[in-house]
Amino acid sequence: MDEKLILEFLNKKNVFAVVGASRDPKKYGHQVYKDLRKAGYRVYPVNPNADEILGDRCYPSIEDLPVKPDVVDIVVPPKITERVVKTCRKLGIRKVWMQPGSESEAAIKFCEENGMDVVHGVCVMVERASRLV
Repeated sequence: MDEKLILEFLNKKNVFAVVGASRDPKKYGHQVYKDLRKAGYRVYPVNPNADEILGDRCYPSIEDLPVKPDVVDIVVPPKITERVVKTCRKLGIRKVWMQPGSESEAAIKFCEENGMDVVHGVCVMVERASRLV
């Protein structure tokens, strides 16, 4: 992945939304949300099946967020990712991070064809920790 692009995504000024955030501490979506929050990012959990995560209000979709996030970090199955990236485009969100396992060729291609920056194949927690961002 492009180092400059990753650093751009990890800028502390960016507001994150974690689609697939989970209440279950064993789940990857929980760990990603908790890590970004602990690192000091303004981050919103998105999961239609949860009301709150770690005491924070959880939103059913990115369309329901009180602010438009700069980065949408996706931790859901590839078929759902394909729907999420279309919503991102509709909302004018230009930065999408697909966690390992959430990406699909169709979703990546959609982002690239629509002028959206996309990071995939690497974990936001690992990338952030390796740069101490």
